[in-house]
Amino acid sequence: MGDLQHRARHEVQFVTVHGHRRAYVKAGQGPALLLLHGLGCDHTTWEPVIETLARRYTVIAPDLLGHGLSDKPRADYSVGGYANGMRDLLTVLGVDKVTVLGHSFGGGVAMQFAYQFPERTERLVLVASGGLGPEVSRSIRAVTTPGFHQVMGVLTLPGIRHVGRVGLVALSRTELKATRDLDEVAAIYDSFKDPAARAAIRHVVKAVVDWRGQIVTMADRAYLTEEMPMAVIWGRDDRVIPVRHASNAAALAPNARIEVIPHAGHFPHKDHPQRFAKIVHEFIRSTEPAKYSRARFRGLLKSGRATSLSPVANASAS
Repeated sequence: MGDLQHRARHEVQFVTVHGHRRAYVKAGQGPALLLLHGLGCDHTTWEPVIETLARRYTVIAPDLLGHGLSDKPRADYSVGGYANGMRDLLTVLGVDKVTVLGHSFGGGVAMQFAYQFPERTERLVLVASGGLGPEVSRSIRAVTTPGFHQVMGVLTLPGIRHVGRVGLVALSRTELKATRDLDEVAAIYDSFKDPAARAAIRHVVKAVVDWRGQIVTMADRAYLTEEMPMAVIWGRDDRVIPVRHASNAAALAPNARIEVIPHAGHFPHKDHPQRFAKIVHEFIRSTEPAKYSRARFRGLLKSGRATSLSPVANASAS
């Protein structure tokens, strides 16, 4: 918690939904942006871009259940459960429609939110997202192995945890591509000192990953994204989820806008915050919000493919 307080720059607010306390940051005015963080992270992963985005938008950045300062109960940690939780949080906050941005695991939640609640989703932005291919780093697959909870309990004892965090942060400051994201890994590692957080993360990972890689995919429902403006942003040096998954997204959703940021890893919003915020703003500025039609959605589901659609402008990967 101390590390989170050190990194946070915006006031954290709390609301109780279904008996569980949920933490979130809300900043700015204008059209609503819902920012969903990745596995083991919290709202502070978005701190580098919140202030810039809040100049034009109402930014809502929650700590997902089981993460950060939100409660960590024995609960439904599926992507569908998280999507439901985000709908209920937005309802309590009086927000009807959003452009939803999801990073890594949060990208899977964002896709599920758009699928379950198209009437409340104006646009979809996926950042180094899960759900676009099976490959994922071994460290994430390791969370599903027997004994993870017990081993991590030992590795997060005070003395060991301090040495591990300092080492990871020091490595992140080198010029090596492979160590670029280790400061974020250090924060995730520190959060595992809480047994409830470890249990929650293990439930989350087991719902979406097995020993062969990612289980959950958007491939079977990708045609539905033709009805909604969609952007995909990736760091070229991503070592957690391969950058080639951005090409998978382009194949699955040909009208999606694809941006690959050079000299960026799994957290492009951290590595190049100004460029990231500019990409998001240009995408929103140049697209019309999706307009939900139940009849149109029914037709898409019946046909299993999109027809007679106006394409969203594509942007070349840089």
